[in-house]
Amino acid sequence: MKTSDFDYELPQELIAQTPLDRRDSSRLLVLDKATGAREHRHFSDIIDYLVPGDVLVLNDSRVIPARLLGARETGGAAELLLLNEKEDGRWECLARPGKRLKAGARVIFGNGELVGVVDEVMEDGNRLVRFEYEGIFLEVLERLGKMPLPPYIKKELKDGERYQTVYSKNPGSAAAPTAGLHFTPELLEALKAKGVELCFLTLHVGLGTFRPVKEEDIEDHLMHEEYCVVSREAADMITSAKREGRRVIACGTTSCRTLEALSKPDGTIEPFAGNINIFIYPGYRFKCIDALITNFHLPESTLIMLVSAFAGRETILEAYKEAVEMRYRFFSFGDAMFIH
Repeated sequence: MKTSDFDYELPQELIAQTPLDRRDSSRLLVLDKATGAREHRHFSDIIDYLVPGDVLVLNDSRVIPARLLGARETGGAAELLLLNEKEDGRWECLARPGKRLKAGARVIFGNGELVGVVDEVMEDGNRLVRFEYEGIFLEVLERLGKMPLPPYIKKELKDGERYQTVYSKNPGSAAAPTAGLHFTPELLEALKAKGVELCFLTLHVGLGTFRPVKEEDIEDHLMHEEYCVVSREAADMITSAKREGRRVIACGTTSCRTLEALSKPDGTIEPFAGNINIFIYPGYRFKCIDALITNFHLPESTLIMLVSAFAGRETILEAYKEAVEMRYRFFSFGDAMFIH
């Protein structure tokens, strides 16, 4: 399939720049993937579509202030965006200006309390950076880093917590798992009271989620690795549901990718900690998830390819067309879909 097969027309004004005052007041397009039937609700109505015994899988990764603005030791501004931490403690980073930050370059942040040393320029142009600091790295990052909002968001975010899910716990993401931004503590409690099981895993969102597909043939696209953790408790919850014929509902493409990357042919999974780089596009046969909560995704992105694999490309593009006509809000701070 061609990358252009996943393009659609989106007016710029429909790209949400700020979150709504109340998380669960966003709109919800409910899509029956078997029939293509669509309903238009609000996100708080998601409770009407989940039943006792469903397992709702949520990604509890927390966004770190991964954008660092500093200066090269030789003079001139420099910027690093932390993508993922390697086992040896180094970080894979996007770097600006790329031509200036060659191996051995040093970038100073703050008053020198953090120094980034470029150890290696990778094949794709990213940098492997070793950081020099005193104390705890995440605490230094909290003082010096900025929230790494996507480039299509032009307005400054007044409250950084609005780019975190209410259940975020494990720091490490360069971007939020945005489907989860719609949940409130009250809505989660209501789901639990109804008999829905909440299951938490961790996938630290990196560049692989957002990197544009530049190849004409989608099969030539290479996904970046992202680190994930599935506990014994989470694996047992999912495995029990699959064996008992209960639904597994992924909140977000990050949860979906984690489950599908780790599941056996029967949909059951084992505990895991490590990197995954699964690329899901039409033709893929889903093993684990039965339904998906997701936002509206960028044209020609790996994420619209994933939802097209789940519901069918034409079905998704028709739903997106209707969402545009009905003035839904798109992307990270936008509205949501429930595909079942």
